[in-house]
Amino acid sequence: MSSNPKSSEQKKMTSITRELHWYWIRRKLLRFLLTDLAFFILACVGWCADQEYSALGTISLENSRRLFSLLNGHDLFYMVTSPDGAVLLQVSATIPFLVILTVAGGIFLLQLIGQLPAYFREDRKIRRILSPINEVALKADELSRLSFSEGKYEEIEKALENIQPDWYAENQPLSFQDSDLSGVEAAMNNLLLRMRDAYRQQARFVNDASHELRTPIAVIQGYANLLDRWGKSDPQILEEGIAAIKNEADQMNHLVEQLLFLARGDSGKTTLELAEVNLCDLIREVCEESSMIDEAHSYHLRVPEQPIVVTADPGLLKQAVRILTDNAAKYTNTGDEIILSAGVAGAGEYYLQVQDTGVGIAGSEIPHIFERFYRSDEVRSSAGTGLGLSIAKWVVDKHNGRFEVLSRPQLGTRIRIILPEQVAS
Repeated sequence: MSSNPKSSEQKKMTSITRELHWYWIRRKLLRFLLTDLAFFILACVGWCADQEYSALGTISLENSRRLFSLLNGHDLFYMVTSPDGAVLLQVSATIPFLVILTVAGGIFLLQLIGQLPAYFREDRKIRRILSPINEVALKADELSRLSFSEGKYEEIEKALENIQPDWYAENQPLSFQDSDLSGVEAAMNNLLLRMRDAYRQQARFVNDASHELRTPIAVIQGYANLLDRWGKSDPQILEEGIAAIKNEADQMNHLVEQLLFLARGDSGKTTLELAEVNLCDLIREVCEESSMIDEAHSYHLRVPEQPIVVTADPGLLKQAVRILTDNAAKYTNTGDEIILSAGVAGAGEYYLQVQDTGVGIAGSEIPHIFERFYRSDEVRSSAGTGLGLSIAKWVVDKHNGRFEVLSRPQLGTRIRIILPEQVAS
């Protein structure tokens, strides 16, 4: 009769848990023993010093010797003698040392009793930590025990050949109708589902990019035809056409650069160049540069006196803050203020923040603002590609950070980048 593999793995986990637990118990016991031994030695030395000072009025280490001696075969005495052998102090140490030893033993016993509740807490904690590892071991053992016949391989191959492009459209995943293939069935369905989502995301990205590029191309083509017909003889049409073509070409070039940035990021070709960055200096640079470039708004800086240093890519992080600042300027009325700040968000977390008094964002649209090419109805009339916040999100995600967005229509928007102190490279 074959043994239950799950029961066997459970026994292995129990054994590992027990080993880890005893390892920590041994470490704690050793620490307790060393602490109590130090207490015992210090208490004995203190008692000896007190006896010597009470009897002789001083504690001299230069012209005297100290020793312990057993008299009558069992009584322990503490003696202080002069260099010539004269006894300066002789006092019984048996009872005081036994009292000190008893106290040290009592402390050790109380320490052990105090660890009893912690024993069960640690046992549960160790089991909780090992639980995912145990699940992986069970799955691996389950797969290793599967023995497929030629017919089962043919069944899998046939199911894969019959997959249609819309195989998941009506919620009909692969089903082999075989309990032995249940694990393979679940893994393949998950893989195919992720492939479908990735394909749809890529197709949507290509469609959106094509749509965004179609408009400037159509404008350039229209003005080129206009110039071909009347621009040669009309200076006003010539000037208007050239300006429009230059503007649309710049817009298309900006869009292509953003698309290439996201494409390189998705393919893993853009990596972080980590260094120590002072967030106060970074946000100050963005504020000063924005004030020089944009005189239509009033920029204010709020940073603490103490520097805030994190490990990050300074170039990419500055790019993300600039994107937020440009958006704030784009949707804030002329003359209104934009506040840039940095500070401490919590334990081991810091923030960079851009706050404006612009048109704001509706609550229903906030979850979508970081999607590629997404633009709300209120801002579609403004110039833009809808990719800026997507780039900022990619940068923040690579830094293991997150966004906090607070916005009210017609009152303004506050977007905060939360960053950890250390970013794994």
